[in-house]
Amino acid sequence: MTRFIEEHRQTYGVGSICRVLSIAPSAYYATVARQKNPCVRSQKDKELCDDIRRVWNNNFCVYGARKVWHQLRREGLDVARCTVERLMRRMGLKGVIRGKGVRTTRPDPQRPCPQDLVQRQFHAPAPNRLWVSDFTYVSTWQGFVYVAFIIDVFARVIVGWRVSSTAHTDFVLDALEQALCQRRPEGKVTHHSDRGCQYVSIRYTQRLAEAGLVASVGSVGDSYDNALAETINGLYKTELIYRQGPWKNREAVELATLKWVDWFNNRRLLSSIGNIPPAEAEARFYAQQKSHALAA
Repeated sequence: MTRFIEEHRQTYGVGSICRVLSIAPSAYYATVARQKNPCVRSQKDKELCDDIRRVWNNNFCVYGARKVWHQLRREGLDVARCTVERLMRRMGLKGVIRGKGVRTTRPDPQRPCPQDLVQRQFHAPAPNRLWVSDFTYVSTWQGFVYVAFIIDVFARVIVGWRVSSTAHTDFVLDALEQALCQRRPEGKVTHHSDRGCQYVSIRYTQRLAEAGLVASVGSVGDSYDNALAETINGLYKTELIYRQGPWKNREAVELATLKWVDWFNNRRLLSSIGNIPPAEAEARFYAQQKSHALAA
């Protein structure tokens, strides 16, 4: 409408055109003024759009408005969540939505299993008190590959992981060895898994005993008994595998998983631990322990 008036105002005049169009001349002049001098809100929106897109791109393009809002506030930007939601809608940016998982556990009914010591209580008072393990699969052009994770429950840090072309016991043992090497846990650590034959195998349970870890196993066919590990698997598939496929081979999956684990541990915000990264949550815990020791 403004463009039409601008094109014909020299011939007919603004007042005459506005009378025919049934609009007030003041409305036309106000619109022109806004176009020449953008309002403060428009300028702030433009700046925020740049920050929102940066945060979204830097986090695997998986954050929704809530996560983006928390990250902006961590960076010192005082912005309302509804503003982030409005601008993300305008830019067409969305967070990923998790789908239904696929069962990978194959229990061995002939093998004795440890008791369930966790009872679906996925909380720990400190790091290296409770670990949960599980693995999932990824389809590639060269066949399926399998990805195992071991997660420290306290701050959801991924302490061990492995990618393999087979789902044999060696595969999950490698993830366990990485976790033991990285964490070198002292004291009682409970290791919880499902009843997959890899986790209840003699070699795996023997290695847990040698390392001083206490084995715990959930019931058959019940994902809730290992819900935290299932959640991490779901995030991994949703945030990485489904978004960046198709995958050529195991090496491609392994490299991408390495980058995702680094991001997940050190930069991804988790609502379950206060919308901070897992590594930061652990660092805060150890800093508090140190300050209490000095105070004592």
